[in-house]
Amino acid sequence: MGRKEDNIKRATELMIQPEFIRNIGTAAHIDHGKTTFSDNLIAGAGMMSADLAGKQCVLDFDEQEAARGITINAASASMVHKFEGKEYLINLIDTPGHVDFGGDVTRAMRALDGVFILCCAVEGIMPQTETVIRQALKERVRPLLFINKVDRMIVEQQVTKEMMIAKFSKIVAEFNHKIADILPAPLNKQWQVSIQDGTVAFGSAYNNWAISSTFMQKSKITFSDVFEYCGREGGQKELAKKSPIHEVVLEMAIKHIQNPRDAQRLRIPVIWKGDLDSEIGKEMMHCDHDGATALMVNKIIMDPHAGEVAIGRLFAGTVKKGDVLHIAGMPNPQRVQTVALMVGADRITTDSVVAGNIAAITGLKDAIAGSTVSSLNDMDPFEKMAHYSEPVVTKAIEAKNMKDLPKLVEVLRSVAKADPSLNIEINNETGEHLLSGMGELHLEITEYRIVKEQGVDIVASPPIVVYQEGIKGSNQNTFEGKSPNKHNKFYFLVEPLEQTITDAIRKGEIDPDAKIKDPKALAKQLEELGLSKEEAKCVVMFKNNNMLEDCTKGIQYLHETMELIKQSFEEAMMKGPLAAEKVAGVKVKLMDAKLHEDTIHRGPAQVIPAVRDGIYGAMCEAGRTIREPMTKVFISVPPDYMGGAINLINQRRGTILEMGQDGSDATVSAECPIADMFGFASDIRGSTQGRALWSTENAGFKQLPPELQKKVVTEIRTRKGLNPEPYDARYYSGL
Repeated sequence: MGRKEDNIKRATELMIQPEFIRNIGTAAHIDHGKTTFSDNLIAGAGMMSADLAGKQCVLDFDEQEAARGITINAASASMVHKFEGKEYLINLIDTPGHVDFGGDVTRAMRALDGVFILCCAVEGIMPQTETVIRQALKERVRPLLFINKVDRMIVEQQVTKEMMIAKFSKIVAEFNHKIADILPAPLNKQWQVSIQDGTVAFGSAYNNWAISSTFMQKSKITFSDVFEYCGREGGQKELAKKSPIHEVVLEMAIKHIQNPRDAQRLRIPVIWKGDLDSEIGKEMMHCDHDGATALMVNKIIMDPHAGEVAIGRLFAGTVKKGDVLHIAGMPNPQRVQTVALMVGADRITTDSVVAGNIAAITGLKDAIAGSTVSSLNDMDPFEKMAHYSEPVVTKAIEAKNMKDLPKLVEVLRSVAKADPSLNIEINNETGEHLLSGMGELHLEITEYRIVKEQGVDIVASPPIVVYQEGIKGSNQNTFEGKSPNKHNKFYFLVEPLEQTITDAIRKGEIDPDAKIKDPKALAKQLEELGLSKEEAKCVVMFKNNNMLEDCTKGIQYLHETMELIKQSFEEAMMKGPLAAEKVAGVKVKLMDAKLHEDTIHRGPAQVIPAVRDGIYGAMCEAGRTIREPMTKVFISVPPDYMGGAINLINQRRGTILEMGQDGSDATVSAECPIADMFGFASDIRGSTQGRALWSTENAGFKQLPPELQKKVVTEIRTRKGLNPEPYDARYYSGL
């Protein structure tokens, strides 16, 4: 039996004891050492050579990850470690750091109880570090801080001990400030990290050593010793023997991260809005492995032999081969074919997996990342996992050979299931498949998977930016939408949606895709966000970042027509009247309606065009605008090359937000339109001779400058095969 199989055999014996389980992950800005850190834990469990830890990158097993030197997929590994004479089962998930794959981080957090946030000692807390802290806290996952690459600080920056301690204190204070800002009291006090209590560690994952205040007391190693070891030839190897990183990190995880039973008492009320006093609610709160099965899928991987593998956290019950499980929202129950634990690319089958663990299951063909799976057919689903960014770049793809078209449709269906951050739609006018993702790299990787892994040759268009439509203000008089038979009339006002409500939707506090189950609770929530009491009662539905209100009083037959009105509202918000792009930030008010008494004269063919045209006309009168996606750019560069970096930002319609100094380097943060950021990586290397450290972070949407609007709208409409001139309000009133 191999080392991995032997380790997993012991894991299956431990998994029934929640007090000896820890579900942990890594999260950080790109290149801050997550996968190298994970290597050390796998080596510490005896599942790979200790000499290769930090170099082999076991959890970067994908071909593209190896080629590009970055993590693209969240990968998991279950392993057994010994600590103070007892064995512990560690379920580890290593997540990507690149902003394009942030959706994978969001989904991984649902499966974890604690996460090590890695931070480079030289670069400090970066934009993506802040994002992953926010993602962890939203899911009530306990963050611990690991300051990595301390050797770089000592050797390259030649800092003194005092300077090093000051930098560490600054990073810890900034980290705690983020926690205090995001987390409600009293948890924000309990989860603050400190050097003294061992919730912060320092080290070099690449050189396999780490220290924490509690481990220093055991090993008798001081900061002065660390300086000395890092300063001499072969010193870090000695340090790795005296203070191995896996022992330091393991001690932190076991002492400060809760076991699944304790963690679920805190997490279930946040991630599941069902009745906590119900049978399944109690079973999840107690992590009961004898109860009904409740699992949330956080990842789907494609196995060429086994098909789709669903990986997810089991919150209650036990899963074994042959079980019949229900997927929320799907009509047919499905039978489990195999159950396994993961170690990187390897799936090692087991008889069963119990609550509190992360399982890999085959046979759940209808599951997608985010699915709720249960042995009950009526379980309330878990809360939707809301990612902070949305797709901003699109490519049109088509099969190179017509015979591959059915296969391409099937492959795209699988790709969409595995990665919900992708948006896939078919353009019925052109027959193209539109693939929208978080950025250029996200789409490049997806194309690679379609061609190389799924074997379908495709032709892809150059990247196209995804815009949004909005309005400048409100229309002063109601706009009338008439049905084709002239027997039904609808009167609309539109106005910009309150920013507080838009923010609540973006943060996931309001789910725009869910049906309104409790109108009173929603009305109360909207009142707290600034809506008047009368208006809050009128809300009928949300779509994207838009809201529909029924402000009518006593209209006959309106109740039975409401479903068609909702459908029309959805259509109008998916394709706006200016450039057929998605609409965002609009409040639509139905003020009045005149309906024909005969049902046959107010069917879908009459109501849908009338409502849609009424909304479009009101938007035209309110003043239509186009909003473009923006990205924040952070650049750190030697002062001599700063001019080149600033010129590059100015050439790309960028706005400088802040300039500063970090050590000997100059720093600049700016906001740039994504439309002008294609090819930025090669340009910045050229203009700074490769000396710049830079990163990006999605910054939402911003109104396009008025002087560019006509040009952009014409380009979009022409590309979509529409009349290049957008229609005006008179078109929608039938004039």
